[in-house]
Amino acid sequence: MFIAMNRFKVLKGAEADFEHVWLSRETHLDEVAGFVEFHLLKGPVRDDHVLYASHTIWRSRANFEAWTRSEQFRKAHGGAGSSKPLYQGHPEFEGFEVLQTVMQDGTRRDAAE
Repeated sequence: MFIAMNRFKVLKGAEADFEHVWLSRETHLDEVAGFVEFHLLKGPVRDDHVLYASHTIWRSRANFEAWTRSEQFRKAHGGAGSSKPLYQGHPEFEGFEVLQTVMQDGTRRDAAE
């Protein structure tokens, strides 16, 4: 599995606009092979921004990379940047290979399995 995250430093006062953009958009993720799950996360409040993150789980890095080259990706991100500035700088991307998963029932799954 692969987890893709983008961190956004949303300007104070722009939280509602940022959330509206994300919560109302068509993601087209369910149309792409290997997509597992998406979360929009709201984090700590800082002096000049609020931290948000998009968190997407994929079956593999290859599935994620295929998504970034897909027509569905272009459709989902078509309006990005067309409104007033909502966050500081560019989103910060972080990608992670999942090495181990521990389930609520105690089962464990290692990436090598």
